[in-house]
Amino acid sequence: MIAKIRISVYNLLVNRKTGICKRYHKFHDKAHGVKKIFSWLYLICLNFCYYILFCHFLGDDIQCAVYERKKLLIDKSESEAAFERIIPADRLIEKLSAYDIVSFDIFDTLIFRPFSAPSDLFYLLGCQTQMLDFKNIRTAMESSARYRMYKNSGTYEVTIFDIWKEIEEQTGLSSSYWKEELDLEKEYCFANPYMQKVFNSLIEKGIKVIITSDMYIPSSYMEDLLKSCGYTGYDRLFVSCDLKKSKADGQLYTHIRSLYPGSSLIHIGDNYKSDYIMAHKHGFDTFYYPNVNGSGERYRAYDMSPVIGGAYRGLVNTHLYNGALQFSREYEYGFIYGGLFVTGYCNFIHNYATHHSIDKVLFLSRDGDILKHAYDIMFPGNSSVYVHWSRKAATKLTAGINRYDYIRRFLYHKVNQNIPLSDIFASMSLSKDLTGTFNLNTDECLTNANVEAVRHILLDNWDAVVAEYKTESKAASQYYKNIVKGCRKVCAVDIGWAGSGAVALNNLFNKEWGIDCDVTGIIAGTNTLYNTDADAGEPLLQSKRLVSYMYSASFNRDLIKKHNPNRGYNQFWELLLASTDRQCTGFGFDSDNNAVPLFGRCDINQDGILMIQNGIIDFVKLYGNHFGNSFFYNISGRDAYAPMLAAASDNEKYLRSIYSNFNVEANVI
Repeated sequence: MIAKIRISVYNLLVNRKTGICKRYHKFHDKAHGVKKIFSWLYLICLNFCYYILFCHFLGDDIQCAVYERKKLLIDKSESEAAFERIIPADRLIEKLSAYDIVSFDIFDTLIFRPFSAPSDLFYLLGCQTQMLDFKNIRTAMESSARYRMYKNSGTYEVTIFDIWKEIEEQTGLSSSYWKEELDLEKEYCFANPYMQKVFNSLIEKGIKVIITSDMYIPSSYMEDLLKSCGYTGYDRLFVSCDLKKSKADGQLYTHIRSLYPGSSLIHIGDNYKSDYIMAHKHGFDTFYYPNVNGSGERYRAYDMSPVIGGAYRGLVNTHLYNGALQFSREYEYGFIYGGLFVTGYCNFIHNYATHHSIDKVLFLSRDGDILKHAYDIMFPGNSSVYVHWSRKAATKLTAGINRYDYIRRFLYHKVNQNIPLSDIFASMSLSKDLTGTFNLNTDECLTNANVEAVRHILLDNWDAVVAEYKTESKAASQYYKNIVKGCRKVCAVDIGWAGSGAVALNNLFNKEWGIDCDVTGIIAGTNTLYNTDADAGEPLLQSKRLVSYMYSASFNRDLIKKHNPNRGYNQFWELLLASTDRQCTGFGFDSDNNAVPLFGRCDINQDGILMIQNGIIDFVKLYGNHFGNSFFYNISGRDAYAPMLAAASDNEKYLRSIYSNFNVEANVI
């Protein structure tokens, strides 16, 4: 009877609302002793606020909002904001040089993990143990080991061996896996560049440096970890699990002061309570170093798969918030919102090319510029090439096999835009000798009133129109024959959205130019529900003539509904892949009769484009340095899009503020 009542009360207070349930368990499940009582009070408070005060947002699942809502910085870069909270390293060195002894915290101060939470490392350990839910098991067993230690010895300080003994007792998994855990720490931890500069300068000055950490890794192993990150020359290392004294309760600071009587000491760390309040309370001067993940958390995307999300957020936060360097907003746009996408897209392209025996990957200009650069970094020695191509060139050269698209793009897409007919014909690359026979006033603008008449004149002279591109087609044919010589299967890579670039090449190869080579199109994303021709590429996507990375009608359909070209989403993505390369307008022959691309103008703000590219490339390099050719490269299209979803919060204010600095022309004609 009592059990039934307990279940009823539990269901009433906990299970009725998903948001209350998750908030309660987040607090309750790791609580011991008096914290358990507080967790029950917290549960009652949640129910009171929901039902009495009508705070109904508490009932919402904290992890299931359709899209994250972020308020991003639009007046400065994130690293610039970080600089406002951290003094320059040279000034800190000067400040610390006045002390007899300088104490440093270890994790998130001297060294970083490339993850947004320390426990993210346990995902990797879970791969090695092959135990489901290992991350949560490992976290729970640490809490259990600490609670057992407290009951037996009056201290919560445990070693990694105590934790793994608890794991073995409660799961049956061998405790020998502690070695793998320490190996992973050593493999993934790296030096904080800001603190490494400070640390090394103090050592060179002869200042006595000590290292003080609340940690379950004994000092003998911690010394090896510090050495692998480049930290040597310190006086002593104090680890809480060795001494059974912690910074959190202040006893470790008291112990250190007793060893250095009469010395002036200052402690540096990222935990506000343990490293700042408790150190100051026990006679240390202090310097608070803001936790990088805590600083960047409000701006990061969390609607991601756990493993990739943790790696992405950790990499971004440690790079932007460590205080060593300050970056422009354009650089950060590339690093934060383009880096993961380009890394994942390049890996997707490489996997496709490998699994489908592709002879050569063609990166189409200009989106392919930065993609080719990143691809070469990730997969050196690959068989790929950057080729010049454009929608304008494709539309002209396929006029003989797709006049509908020719008319639609050159005429109907330009109606009522105050464009004179002379400019329309110039964009078509039609000679004045031909257009002079059209009996039109070319000073008139193209409008709804005359577009049908212009269309009929073009169709009446269609053979002459197609003949205008004979030389250009011959040049383009020679250009591509040289590129795909010896190839039977190639893939053409573009940003998207209809996949017309690859489709045009395949048609030209096999219908016009006599090139016996199959072309598959790889695109980042497709047309969406907001396009008038939303399903234009669906037959080709279904037949795998086109392959999409981030979304299509068959997967990640929420993105089909979110990605709205009318709100600038195409342009935001195209800006990420912007290039300083000039527009390809067509093809011709040079003085030596070699086929060459013809170019138009460059986009404005070349410096800004380079900054975006630098941000992307830095991310690609850092991601590769930390995660190599591991499964971390398997970045789903949905994860690749997630940072941009966060950036699209608040009515795309952040994205529009970035885009306003550019005048990047989309691949239009």
